[in-house]
Amino acid sequence: MTKVAIILGTRPEIIKMSPIIRACKAKQVDYFILHTGQHYSYEMDQAFFNDMELPEPKYNLDVGSGTHAVQTAKILTGIEEVLIKEKPDVVLVQGDTNTVMAGALAASKLHIKIGHVEAGLRSYDRSMPEEINRIIADHISDYLYAPTETTRQNLLKEGIPDEKIFVTGNTVVDAVYQNLEISKKHMDVLSQLNISPKEYFLVTMHRAENVDVKERLSSVLDALNELIKIYNIPVIFPMHPRTRKMIQEFNLSSGKITVINPIGYLEFLQLEENAKVILTDSGGLQEEGCILGTPCVTLRDNTERPETVDIGANVLAGTDKLQIMNCVSGVHGGSRWHNPFGDGFASIQILSTLQNNYHTGDSHYE
Repeated sequence: MTKVAIILGTRPEIIKMSPIIRACKAKQVDYFILHTGQHYSYEMDQAFFNDMELPEPKYNLDVGSGTHAVQTAKILTGIEEVLIKEKPDVVLVQGDTNTVMAGALAASKLHIKIGHVEAGLRSYDRSMPEEINRIIADHISDYLYAPTETTRQNLLKEGIPDEKIFVTGNTVVDAVYQNLEISKKHMDVLSQLNISPKEYFLVTMHRAENVDVKERLSSVLDALNELIKIYNIPVIFPMHPRTRKMIQEFNLSSGKITVINPIGYLEFLQLEENAKVILTDSGGLQEEGCILGTPCVTLRDNTERPETVDIGANVLAGTDKLQIMNCVSGVHGGSRWHNPFGDGFASIQILSTLQNNYHTGDSHYE
């Protein structure tokens, strides 16, 4: 088997790469983890790795925040140095962050094979930096692990050869199932918050286009307070520091919303599984709600997860108060759907494709 470098830099990447890390360990693959520290220092993420029972990264770049150019440059130079030293045969990146683009670019310049996990997602909104990152990563990758047939078609339309594309399902399914089991062994967050299954709404909102615009943020807060009145159940809002800051700056009020500090991923999975409806502007939560059977109302005007909308697990509401109310009313019955993201064995399929398709002679270093 080849030597694999697993590059990640944000908590969503750690989550979605966790099944691949576990599979590498179980199959005794020669691998190492490189953590860029794009969002947090490794010290802040160390508990995250520990909670999910993952091995520590071999390398930590601790690049921190900065403009897109500054951050990407730091990641690019740091990754290149490690890749020259370690000489992996394949680099695996996941998603659409600056870490993904820089990791793929560094590997490409060194003629190292690249596997892009969660390839082919498209919002068709190039004002979003994530869209640029995922497009670049897709077009320089050698193995494109498309989670669904829809994402495969997106890649084919852009001229990417079919032989590079593998429909594997999404590792988020593996991650949700595996990490929920770990969670249930250690905690009971519903008891801690004194709430009952399916008798609360769960909210997250952090995107700049929502929380940095007073009218949009105010409209969502009004809608959430209206939901409390109509359904007579709490709205649980683990509030991102950015959102809390902007509410204060705009002199807005959260009203009767139950605002709590951000909580750990494992606790949050339990909240997702048991919520009546999830309201969010997060892409990952649209997937996780779909997998867990919890209806989702997305506080955005577009989504790179159209499969969730197509099957009725998710609906786009934007931030208009009336539209949010109507969408919640339409989905809260929790009608069943077939999860389109796979069977929970995406990580095994990804490793199998590497084993079956990689040839050591294809890679060289300059």
